[in-house]
Amino acid sequence: MIRFTNVSKRYPGGFEALSDVTVHMEPGEMAFLTGHSGAGKSTLLKLIALIERPSGGQVIVNGQNLNKMGRRKIPYHRRDIGVIFQDHRLLFDRTVFDNVALPLVIAGYSHNEIGRLVRAALDKVGLLSKEKVYPITLSGGEQQRVGIARAVINKPPLLLADEPTGNLDPQLSKEIMGIFEEFNRVGVGVLIASHDHALIRTMNHRVLVLDHGRLAGDGYVRRSDGA
Repeated sequence: MIRFTNVSKRYPGGFEALSDVTVHMEPGEMAFLTGHSGAGKSTLLKLIALIERPSGGQVIVNGQNLNKMGRRKIPYHRRDIGVIFQDHRLLFDRTVFDNVALPLVIAGYSHNEIGRLVRAALDKVGLLSKEKVYPITLSGGEQQRVGIARAVINKPPLLLADEPTGNLDPQLSKEIMGIFEEFNRVGVGVLIASHDHALIRTMNHRVLVLDHGRLAGDGYVRRSDGA
C-alpha cells in the first residue's frame, strides 16, 4: 500500500523536512503518525498524495512508483486517496450535500448516482439530516464529519488525515477516531498524523514516530484505558 525507501525531502533554503525515512504499510492497515511540531508529519502525507515530491529516495503507493508518475496521472492517483484536513477546507457558500458531492461532480458522475452516494456517505458519518444546511451552522465536530464524508465518497482504498482532531474536545475526538476505525474494518487503509498522544494510547494501532524528519519509532503502545 505505502512504501518509503530512504526518502528525504529538502525545501528551498536548505530545510530538510524528512531524512532517510524507510517505512512500509500493508494494504488495509491503520496507523498513527506522530512527533513534535515540525517533525515532518504533514510533509510525509503530502508525498503520499503527490502534493510534494521527494528530494531523494523512492515512494510507492498502491503499487505505483510516484517518482516516475507524470503530471497527467496525478489526478487519477489522488482519486484513490481520501484526504482529511484539520481545517476542514469546506466551501461555506455551498450546502453540506454540495460539499460532499464535489469530487463526484468533478469526476462526471450522473445526478442520480451523486444523490445516492452522497446520502450514503452522510449517513455513514451521522449527518444525513444535515444535507441541506450550510457548514457555517455546524459545530467543529460536524464540519470534520463533512470533511470525512467528502474524503470517502469515492470509496478510496487509502485515507490520510492531518491532525483531524486538533480542534476538537476529547469526546468528539474519540468519536471521529471511531469513524476512521469503522472504515478500516471494511478494508480501508488509514494513516493519521496526530500529536494527541493521550488519544493514541487509548487505541491499539501501529504508531510511527518522527523526530526532526527521521523515523525514530515504529510499534504499538500499551492501551491506557485498561483494555
